[in-house]
Amino acid sequence: MNKIAYFHLPGLFEFYPFYEKFLPLFRMHREYFYDWCEIGSIYGVPGDCLWAGGRVEYGDTSPKQVLELVQNYGISARLTFSNSLLEEIHLKDQRCNDLCTLFAKENRVENGVIVHSDLLLSYLQKQYPDLYLISSTTKVLTDFSAFLQEVKREEFRYVVPDFRLNKRLKDLQKMTQLQKNKLEFLCNECCDFGCKDRKQCYEEVSRIHLGENKVEHQCKSQHAKEGYRFSKVMENPGFISREDIENWYLPNGFSQFKIEGRGLGSALVLEFLLYYMTKPEYHIHVREALYLDNMLDLF
Repeated sequence: MNKIAYFHLPGLFEFYPFYEKFLPLFRMHREYFYDWCEIGSIYGVPGDCLWAGGRVEYGDTSPKQVLELVQNYGISARLTFSNSLLEEIHLKDQRCNDLCTLFAKENRVENGVIVHSDLLLSYLQKQYPDLYLISSTTKVLTDFSAFLQEVKREEFRYVVPDFRLNKRLKDLQKMTQLQKNKLEFLCNECCDFGCKDRKQCYEEVSRIHLGENKVEHQCKSQHAKEGYRFSKVMENPGFISREDIENWYLPNGFSQFKIEGRGLGSALVLEFLLYYMTKPEYHIHVREALYLDNMLDLF
């Protein structure tokens, strides 16, 4: 049985000002937070990275500044290089290579890369062996047997399942403990459970980063115009609640949980951290510490 849940948080660059305030609070007032939770990593990329994918992200904090913050708190930093449409010529991109060089060098706490493309995977293994690799959920592997083959790939330290597999509890339970250790569940995905355009959506984001598209995929979901609503997400069949983590995933040997939130704003990210990591009686303490600092992008 795993006793600690490790949460992987969004917006490494985009929400730097938020984490600059939140991380000291998390360490100085550990009594505010559940003793069974820890921060496993913070993931993201600066704006306009060629190898980026998944979501369009914004953030211009210097990479050295970002790494100094998370390394000082003993937290792994991950680059979200999950572009699915990369070609050989794209591997020469100087900016992305410079980021990998820096993340491999400033590695007191091991840093990683979330990757989709096998072409990029092979390149990273050869050029930056000190960076660990995570298989991206953007592969949209909804067939459990295909997903299991992905888990068996030795090059990945972690694999993020498509959220439609989150509640395949009987199948998940049959996995070996070594396989369970590699799973990193996406807890709060807003996409409709029956969405058939998810792969296309990710591909269009990849095209934006490659400069081929300027407009993001227009979601056809019934509730798309409402934007991200955590209350709606909680009704999704693939949603993993805090109680699910405590009562099923941890007792059954799973310990890694990813929180989505890039591009949503730090006020929503705070709500996720309150829900998953903060004891209810201390919600107001955490909110006050951050709101009164007048640094959240509430509007």
